[in-house]
Amino acid sequence: MADTDALTFPPVDLAPDEELVRAVPMVPLVRDAVRLARWTGVREVTEGGLLTDDDAATAVRELGLEARWLRLLWIVAVNGRLIEITKAGARPGPAAAHDLLEFWDGVVMDVLDRTDEGLTGSGVIDEHLTEILATIYSVRSGMPVAALASGIVQAHEVGCQARPGELRRLRMTLPAELADALALLEYCGLIEPAAELVRLTPLGVWAVRRDLLREGHDAPSLHEVAGFAELGAAELIEAMLAGRASSSVATLWLERRIPEDAARELVKIAASGNAAQRGTAGTILEELGPEAEPAVREALAEPMMWRYAAAWLGVRDLEAPALGEGDGAWVAVDTLAALLYIGSGGESVGQIDMLGEDLRTLVPEMGRTDHPDALAVLEMLGRHHPDVVIAKSARKTAMKVRSRHA
Repeated sequence: MADTDALTFPPVDLAPDEELVRAVPMVPLVRDAVRLARWTGVREVTEGGLLTDDDAATAVRELGLEARWLRLLWIVAVNGRLIEITKAGARPGPAAAHDLLEFWDGVVMDVLDRTDEGLTGSGVIDEHLTEILATIYSVRSGMPVAALASGIVQAHEVGCQARPGELRRLRMTLPAELADALALLEYCGLIEPAAELVRLTPLGVWAVRRDLLREGHDAPSLHEVAGFAELGAAELIEAMLAGRASSSVATLWLERRIPEDAARELVKIAASGNAAQRGTAGTILEELGPEAEPAVREALAEPMMWRYAAAWLGVRDLEAPALGEGDGAWVAVDTLAALLYIGSGGESVGQIDMLGEDLRTLVPEMGRTDHPDALAVLEMLGRHHPDVVIAKSARKTAMKVRSRHA
């Protein structure tokens, strides 16, 4: 995906459309919007197209609505065409939506669009609401409320550079604010409580996924990726490199295999394949935990794979051989060599920021590695890297490598 900010989410099991359609009218927010529209009938409104203060107070009293949510209900009713606003005032809309799922998508967009207006009553939660929903979406079995609160504090600290004093106040006020926000999201039909957990409703899963796709993220359904889960490791990696399968497929592929067996398949491809295949296999391997240790440890005997195996073991605090400076240069060559095998070396080399300023010191070291693609990578950097210092250093190092080979 071209957007470097795009995220990958695990495949989700969507409820059947018929079940979702039946659920839409049962959402408390939708039900109250319909009630409000019927109550409104034909009525004068303000210049801004809202109920007058007197009518708003009467609607809250007679319909038993929460006053703080009346504006949201009105917006949902108007945007969902349950109510029409004309020069003469409000009147009944053109009837129920023909496509209830599209209507529901609009309802959720109306909800999320209100965060700038203080939707939940918490500025911090409003600021991070889409992240909160995406986090809950990622955990299919449900997420502990305490863990969700901790994640919000961390996101605010990192994303907004909050100071210690602000974080202390937030930790004190957040539990109550989060409880109110979750009550609103439950009223809106997006979440449902489950003991000490919070999870998305089937309609919530559908709507959050639609929003993620709209933002350019990789959020497949189980139906879309089920076929890829039955492939062998080589076929899966080929499909991912060709763009036929997204990286989210790997999660489902791993779930259907014994971790050690899956790791052994991936190591075999990585040890004998090219840099692009090795990089893709390595990305999938990163999703496995210590239970895959025996297979990864076997990879320490593979010349093209041992450095990755050592890093994998080390990250998990397992015994592993130490990597030296020369090994870092070898991995840098391998990382960049992947571009040569997916046919995007010239176009993409300037966008490689995973190595950043390190390339200035790594380029001379690259020429001293025994990586089979070292010369090709140096030539690629020399021709295409936008940093003139790095490009010049790469050309100089490539010339030394050619001389040594000659």
